[in-house]
Amino acid sequence: MAYNKFEVNEELSELFNKLWDLDENRCEPGEHYRLNKGGYLKNARDLTKDVSEDPLFDWVDEATVFEKPTYKYFIALLDNYTMETGEQEVVTKEEFKENVMFIDAICDTPLMKEAHSFLRDKGKAPGAINDFKKLLYKLWFKLYRRTKGDRDFDSSGFEHVFVGEIKGEDVVGFHNWICFYLQEKSGNIDYHGYFRRGTSLEREPRFITLQFSCKNGRGKPIGGSFIGTSPEFEMALYTVCYLMDIGSKVHIELDEYKVEVTVYGHAGGIGTAYPTSKD
Repeated sequence: MAYNKFEVNEELSELFNKLWDLDENRCEPGEHYRLNKGGYLKNARDLTKDVSEDPLFDWVDEATVFEKPTYKYFIALLDNYTMETGEQEVVTKEEFKENVMFIDAICDTPLMKEAHSFLRDKGKAPGAINDFKKLLYKLWFKLYRRTKGDRDFDSSGFEHVFVGEIKGEDVVGFHNWICFYLQEKSGNIDYHGYFRRGTSLEREPRFITLQFSCKNGRGKPIGGSFIGTSPEFEMALYTVCYLMDIGSKVHIELDEYKVEVTVYGHAGGIGTAYPTSKD
């Protein structure tokens, strides 16, 4: 099998490293969480093999991490969705307010201010902060039909990327470590192990490509996620990649890592987005 050459986007690497350094809410292994990486898998099509007896997360310092405003407002959004594709999503007044509060919180961080400044200077985003917030809402929270032929507006970029959806027998999307931890803690998912290709090399990786099953019998054969990054970092990185419109796969050097960022659009917003380690 041939693999695409890793050609680094220098401009976005420079920006994302600046955002990485500005991510004052990023979590650190051993200080804010601890992982059990467990064993590694070889077959992404086989959901019957579990090579990790323990959960992925040994612990997370919820008292410290989840009280930070962007985390708190992010977590408040996770129960606002029906995961089954094809089932209509309805945004209540309270849920709309929660969406707005989350956007307000992330836009108040130095990290997102830097991302906004970059996009404004490139002519990819409006200069006024309120107009930028409206753009973020449209990209991430505007409802659309996930599958051609669906009657109802059943999905959004935020739901797919951060919460996940159920399509047939598979979980699709679900590329966020916070949501994974909370679902694992609740006993809703069982971590099977990681794939060497797509996982960074440390004992507690910053990027992981993994497999899990759900207690309802469904599962995700393979999926990638950051570990420890703040909600605002992921929102900023994916938003910049989408708005710069330079292709669905962007290669960057982030801190000490080589990373492929995949972002696809859908119905005028974010369709999916996730990282893959290329170390």
